[in-house]
Amino acid sequence: MTFKHKGLQALFGGTFDPIHYGHLRPVEALAKQVGLQKVILLPNHVPPHRPQPEASPSQRLEMVSLAIENNPLFTVDTRELERNSPSYTIETLTSLRQEMGPDQPLAFIIGQDSLLSIHTWYGWEQLLDKCHLLVCSRPGYAANFKESQMQEWLKKHKTDDAYKLSQSPNGYIFLGDTPLLDISATEIRKGLSSGSLCDEVIPTSVMTYIKQQHLYQN
Repeated sequence: MTFKHKGLQALFGGTFDPIHYGHLRPVEALAKQVGLQKVILLPNHVPPHRPQPEASPSQRLEMVSLAIENNPLFTVDTRELERNSPSYTIETLTSLRQEMGPDQPLAFIIGQDSLLSIHTWYGWEQLLDKCHLLVCSRPGYAANFKESQMQEWLKKHKTDDAYKLSQSPNGYIFLGDTPLLDISATEIRKGLSSGSLCDEVIPTSVMTYIKQQHLYQN
C-alpha cells in the first residue's frame, strides 16, 4: 500500500532579525531544484548558537509574515517563538514529525556553514532519523569537513538525486546549487543604525515596518 503525503516539505529556521533576500532567494532556488511543495519558516525564540535578537519575537514574526504574504511557497510556524527555552532543532523536528506522521517527506534547510559545524548541535546524530538535510551554498565556506569521520557521514547520506527526497521521509543530505548571496543580517542592522538604505536586500513591506517601528536605530 502506498502512503499519501503532501509532497516534499521543508523547514527553515533562523532569528530573522530582520528577514532578508539572503534568506528567501536561495530557498526559492532550492525549492525549484528539489520540488519543494512548502517551506515552513521557523523563527527562533532563544537561539542556542548566537546572541539574542535585537527585535522582539512579535516584531520578528511580523517581519516574516510581511515578507511571505504574497508567496504561496512559504508559511510560518511559531512553536519555537512560544518556547522560553533554547530552540533545539531536534526537539522541533521531533514534535513536527509526530504531527505529520512517519511517512511525510520532510527536510530541514541549512547553510553550508551550519553543515560544517553540525556535529556541535545538540542531538545532531538523530537529525537524519527525522528529516533530510538540504544545504544552501554560502560564500567563503569549504565544501568538505575537516574531520574524516564527518566526511564519511556526509558521503554515506549524500544524494544528487532530488527525486529520492520526495520518495523517502528522511535520511538524505542534498547539497543545493543555490545563489551565493553575501547578505548578512548583522551588516543590515549596522547599515540601518548608521542610516544606510537597505532597500535592495529587504522586501519593501518589511522595510516599511522597520521604519514604522524604529528598529535597529541604535
